[in-house]
Amino acid sequence: MTTSDATLTRSDRSDRAAARRAIHVGFLLIPDFALLPYASAIEPLRAANRLSGRALYRWSHISIDGSPAPASNGVRIQAEHGVGTKAHFDHVVVCAGGNPAAFHHAATFGWLRQLARRGVTLGGVSGGPYILARANVLSGYRFTIHWEHAPAFIEEYPELDLRRSLYEIDRDRLTSSGGTAPLDMMHAVIAREHGSALAVAVSEWFLQTQVRQGEGPQRMSLRERLGIAHAPLLRVVERMEKNLESPIARAGLARTANVSLRQLERLFQRYLGHSLGEHYLALRLNRARDLLRQTSLSILETALACGFVSASHFSRAYRVRFGHPPRAERNPARPLWRVKAKKRRKATDHGSGRPKL
Repeated sequence: MTTSDATLTRSDRSDRAAARRAIHVGFLLIPDFALLPYASAIEPLRAANRLSGRALYRWSHISIDGSPAPASNGVRIQAEHGVGTKAHFDHVVVCAGGNPAAFHHAATFGWLRQLARRGVTLGGVSGGPYILARANVLSGYRFTIHWEHAPAFIEEYPELDLRRSLYEIDRDRLTSSGGTAPLDMMHAVIAREHGSALAVAVSEWFLQTQVRQGEGPQRMSLRERLGIAHAPLLRVVERMEKNLESPIARAGLARTANVSLRQLERLFQRYLGHSLGEHYLALRLNRARDLLRQTSLSILETALACGFVSASHFSRAYRVRFGHPPRAERNPARPLWRVKAKKRRKATDHGSGRPKL
């Protein structure tokens, strides 16, 4: 026993031992991470400690350089560690938002691979699974991601097992689609690690009257999203959404609704306020905008992925809908972490490492 340990009371030594046994969760905060899913993932850990009366979990924050990490709404979270830290973690959860496809940081990806080799459980919420895929630690695993990032993700990683679920727990990988879905995922995690009774108590503490299962849908039903209850029309719109790369002919859509094409056009005007063609075109152009912002696909590749036969036709339609050409989507604001890195380089003499005087 060390001198310092000898001076501790029995209660102090018990508390220190309990802290060592606590599951240590690291939250890796990628710049512009979404605050709500982060809070939905960390707050159940605090509640589990509070309700159990024991330190079941402890947590730390990691940023790419150890500086405070900015959320997408401007809030900054102080980080105790930077990427590459030697601190021990049982779980590391990657929190990302904004445009995770634009994040390229070799040190982050390398560190995540090291953690995977050491058997650390890796998780991702909202756009976090995109970062895990970039680190090549999702191969062979079932996982999910926020629906907004899914089209770009599929274009880049068609071989991976992406599900359109609320959350997925597959061995030592924990992924959630974002929003409040991490509350549901953490219910399952706490139940797995400390029993269902505590998990239920945590969910009730957060006023969850229903804990959603992982395989539940991420989005509202079409009926709720569109505010209509016409079943044949909803079948047509659903088929449109599932066939953007190879659009279904108008006659085929009419057969889906079991009505004439003329009647189908009337249904679109009556319930949605525009024509069948306008609705389908809007769906394809919205998908194209997501791909332009989140992938490196060329203009032509994007056009083909959204059912257009030529780049020129695509560009004209895009300009009409959004007021600018597709190439304008290729100039997003630079990520904050890159701006900081550039400023640090300017503050040193060309490779000398000495601050300019």
